[in-house]
Amino acid sequence: MLDARRLRLLHDLSRLGTIAAVANAHAYTPSAVSQQLSVLEREAGTPLLERSGRRVALTPAAHVLVQHAENVLAELERTQAALASMRDGVTGPLRIGAFPTAVRALLPSALVTLGRHHPGLELMVSELDPVAVPEALCERTLDVGLVQHYDVVPAQPYPGLETEPLLEETVFLAVPSPAPEYAKNLDATEALREVRDAPWILASTGTLCHTATLHVCRDAGFDPHPRHHADDFATVLALVAAGQGVSLVPQLAAREAPPGVRLLPLRTRRHTRIACRRGASQHPAIRAFVNAMRETAAHQRPVSGC
Repeated sequence: MLDARRLRLLHDLSRLGTIAAVANAHAYTPSAVSQQLSVLEREAGTPLLERSGRRVALTPAAHVLVQHAENVLAELERTQAALASMRDGVTGPLRIGAFPTAVRALLPSALVTLGRHHPGLELMVSELDPVAVPEALCERTLDVGLVQHYDVVPAQPYPGLETEPLLEETVFLAVPSPAPEYAKNLDATEALREVRDAPWILASTGTLCHTATLHVCRDAGFDPHPRHHADDFATVLALVAAGQGVSLVPQLAAREAPPGVRLLPLRTRRHTRIACRRGASQHPAIRAFVNAMRETAAHQRPVSGC
C-alpha cells in the first residue's frame, strides 16, 4: 500500500528539484526525506530515484507515480472539503495570500463580511507578490490566494492548483500633471509612444508588474529607461506626482492617485484570479472567501482616466 505522505514528498521532489528543498518545505531533515523516499520505493516495488553523488533524478516509474499522486492529493483535498461541509458552521483557520493593493482595496471589506457571517473562521492574511502565491499554496503555507496575469503576459499554468476569475482591471499610464516637456499633448491612444524617452518608475526585477511593464513598452517599440524602482503603488504614484517619471498603474492602485498625477487608460488589462489547491475549491471556508471577495469586487467603482 502506497503512503499518501510519502507520495506528497515524491510529488514535491518533482516540483522543487532537490531533496534539500523538499526537506526545507516540510521542516524535515534531508536524511529523513531520503529515508521516506526509500520506503516509498519499497512500497512501489520499483526504483524511483537515480542517484549520482548528492543529486537525484526521477526514474520513468517515478514520473508515472507523480502523475497519479497529483490525482491522489486532489482527492484527499476533496475528501477534506466534503467532511468540512458536514460540520455545523464554517470554522477553522483560513490562510490567505494577497498582493498589496488587494490587501488595501479588497480584503478589509471581505474580511469584515467573513467575520460577520462566519465568526468561527480564523482569518490570517499574508501580503505576497502574486508570483509567490502558487508555491506557497503547494507548500501548504496558504489555503487560498490571489494570482494574476496581464493580457500582455500570458497566464502561467499552475500544476496542482485550480483557479477562478475574480477581477479584471484597466491599466493606466500615470504621468505628472501638469505635464513636463516629455509628456505634453498626451492622449490615451499615443501615450506610450510619447513617453518612450521619459524616466520610468519600475517594480523590482522578477515581479509580475516589472515583467508586464517591459512587455507593454516593448510592444510599443521601446525599452523603458528606469530611474527609480518601487513595488508599492502608493510610492510609485507619489514619485510620479513629484515629477520623477512615469509608470504603469492598475485600476485598484489608481484609486489612490494623489493630486499631480494624470491617468491615461491603456488597452492593457490586469486579471486577478482566486487560487487554491486542486480539489479544495469546494471547501466551505474557501467558498465563503470566494463569495466575500466577489461581493467586494463587484462594488469597486471604475476609475476615470483624464
